[in-house]
Amino acid sequence: KAGEPLVDPYHARAAKSGARFPAMPTLTDILLVPGTRPKVITDCVQLINEAVDSKGGLTGLAVKGAYALVKAVKPGFVTEAVDHMLDDFVKRLEPFWADAQAKNEPVGALLSSRAPQVADALLAISDERAAKSTNPNLKKAYEKMRPTGKKHVEQAVPRVGRLVGKYTSAAAATTASPSA
Repeated sequence: KAGEPLVDPYHARAAKSGARFPAMPTLTDILLVPGTRPKVITDCVQLINEAVDSKGGLTGLAVKGAYALVKAVKPGFVTEAVDHMLDDFVKRLEPFWADAQAKNEPVGALLSSRAPQVADALLAISDERAAKSTNPNLKKAYEKMRPTGKKHVEQAVPRVGRLVGKYTSAAAATTASPSA
């Protein structure tokens, strides 16, 4: 309502715990709240589109072709997949966020400086899903593509860092500003 202070999940959690000096918000507090989550999903889809578009050479041609086919066969698939996996992605990025906070370093810069570790953390999600698959052909195809996939994810990490930084910066500005 007009005139009432806004209470975000970060402040609500702090109030419930009785904390006088609450901990910094988690990435979950920042990225997965109902008003923000759809925006994050849209930005992630845009990130994927840009990453695919930036691919060159024969590999790029193959990636672009496969991506176009998926989008044509099942419109909305990429958005659905991002929405389905976003909680896991955020959970895997949480330790990097905590480390950036502890070092008072911008999260985007920290993620970029640790691109191989970030890629491994994010790919661990699909690694676990592939390991649980009962389809031997799927497992074999995944294992064959995994090293190339890591390279592509590593190349996308700076974009991921900018995306996360966009929301964490906005959250920090909101947290730091006095309430009206």
